Amino acid sequence: MNLIRNWLLPLVPMALSALPALAEASVDDCQLNLSQPVLDYGLMNRAIRPDSVPERNLGQRQLSLNLSCPQPIDMSLFYRATAATAERFRFAERGSYQVRVRDAVLDGKSVDIGLIAAAGQPPKETAANLIWRPGHGVAPIHAGASLQGRHFSVLLELSAWVQEQGMQVRDAVTWEASGVFDAVAAGRTREAILRARFAPAACEPMLSNGGVADFGTLSKNQLNADKSTPLPPKSLTLRVACDAPTSFALIMQDNRSGSATVTSDIYYGLGTDSRQNKIGLYSLNVDPAETSADGFARLYRTDSTTSGVAWSSASANPLPLGKTSYLGFTDSPGSNAGPVLIQNLSTTLTVDVVIGPTNHLELSSAIDLDGAGTIEIIYL
Repeated sequence: MNLIRNWLLPLVPMALSALPALAEASVDDCQLNLSQPVLDYGLMNRAIRPDSVPERNLGQRQLSLNLSCPQPIDMSLFYRATAATAERFRFAERGSYQVRVRDAVLDGKSVDIGLIAAAGQPPKETAANLIWRPGHGVAPIHAGASLQGRHFSVLLELSAWVQEQGMQVRDAVTWEASGVFDAVAAGRTREAILRARFAPAACEPMLSNGGVADFGTLSKNQLNADKSTPLPPKSLTLRVACDAPTSFALIMQDNRSGSATVTSDIYYGLGTDSRQNKIGLYSLNVDPAETSADGFARLYRTDSTTSGVAWSSASANPLPLGKTSYLGFTDSPGSNAGPVLIQNLSTTLTVDVVIGPTNHLELSSAIDLDGAGTIEIIYL
């Protein structure tokens, strides 16, 4: 008897110590999986018009969420993300998204879904599909109580929205938001990323005559020796076509920068002669009376010297196209609200050229007027 007792005593603590090790191993073997970790809502621009609503639905994306464990455990799942409202999560600065849960299956059987405030608590709401609210979890439910199990799966529908102001971008931008699915009892988490890209509606400028204002051949006798000579103006038609009604402004880039005989925001260079003397300058003038767009009865020009922060009082007076001053159009005279949305615009550019005094130029050989510039569209 003493021999048997001496062998049994060491076996008792060994058997007891093995129980927590088995429970711990069952949790360590749990797996939490997402069918896809990145949900991409694609590229949006203002060419996709809303139906007079304050926000635009970006669409719906689906993914499945699966929790598997070798032993039955609490299957409660939580979603950790920044709340936007009581039923939506934040999607960047001007967006939101909603998570709807449905098609719950526990250990091969369809079950209801419960919305819970914390693990182990009774559900606040029970349904076959429901909105996963910020700060809450979901759990398989039967007879008003959360169920344990080995395999739990749900289908998630994520719908995203953006406020209309969020679509008004000057440059292409990418939004990303992330949230973490948390199986608390299993000690497993998975991150999901939502992504959407936004771009301004594309506008294309087109100039008549290939953008060339030809002043022909001039003789020395047609030019002043001791003062500047203005040439008869030429006209070009500028057309701007956009994918959708868009708020935009125009500026001019001087491709012969530094060659104008006068330094100003509205004067552009004509290049230099063989001795690097500045030949002269030119300007591009826009007259609202010769400007039309879409169905507007009349347009007025408005400009901004503060990169679109503030706008001048809209008027019918002609205005030169500047290098830094934004030029836009509105249908409201006296308005300080800036340009209106325009899809198709047509205006006349009057090209005014001034040749410098010939006694400051090298005229032993022919001189080419080498003015060149680029009209740029600024999306507002």
